[in-house]
Amino acid sequence: MTAPRPLIAGNWKMNGTAASLAEAKAVAAGRGDHPARVAICPPATLIAQMVWALRGTDVLVGGQDHHWDDAGAFTGDVSAEMLADAGAKVVILGHSERRAGWRESDEMVARKVGAALRAGLEPIVCVGETLEERKAGRALEVVTGQARGSLPAELAGKPFAVAYEPVWAIGTGLTPTTPEIEEMHGAIRATLGELFGAAADSVPILYGGSVKPANAAEILHAAEVGGALVGGASLKADDFLAIVRAA
Repeated sequence: MTAPRPLIAGNWKMNGTAASLAEAKAVAAGRGDHPARVAICPPATLIAQMVWALRGTDVLVGGQDHHWDDAGAFTGDVSAEMLADAGAKVVILGHSERRAGWRESDEMVARKVGAALRAGLEPIVCVGETLEERKAGRALEVVTGQARGSLPAELAGKPFAVAYEPVWAIGTGLTPTTPEIEEMHGAIRATLGELFGAAADSVPILYGGSVKPANAAEILHAAEVGGALVGGASLKADDFLAIVRAA
């Protein structure tokens, strides 16, 4: 099996204004010839500006979410087609903050994945368990169940990534042990194989949850870890580049 090319994606969440584009430019200037793919997902208000700022580089720009319909009376929402029209190439879907705060179900995430594919976007589909679910011994059951419910059949043969984000580790400074990460990523890989057969071997499985320069190398070299979904550390070019170089 050939390992998929690593993907390091930065999720800026609800952070960043036009002044923050300097950090994105610094990432593009400093990434050198490292083989990992690099993506930055800023707020929707910055996508078009970031695409312009990063023109001529290989840093991908992405969205953080979109509606499952292509258009309609959905005040405040954006569609996958709108993100693509602004220049986005990838999109984060099913992030734990969306699942918890907006009660997004696996079915809703799967519909969004379908919309992303229609628009030509590469989805990064997030799965992960809460601390309560892990303590109850249900972590593997919950995460593999989310994967089965959130990854529609039309993903077969299309580029996409899965991001494992233990909800209890996001923004807390806590991280699972390396064996725990490897166990979960292995279970996700097996689930991808059930769903998509041999084609699943090319799908990178990212780890997300308090990834920092200090722990990036250990995490990124664990078995079946094909990259990282980085939150706060992606807001500063120096920190984000340190994680990219650790891949």
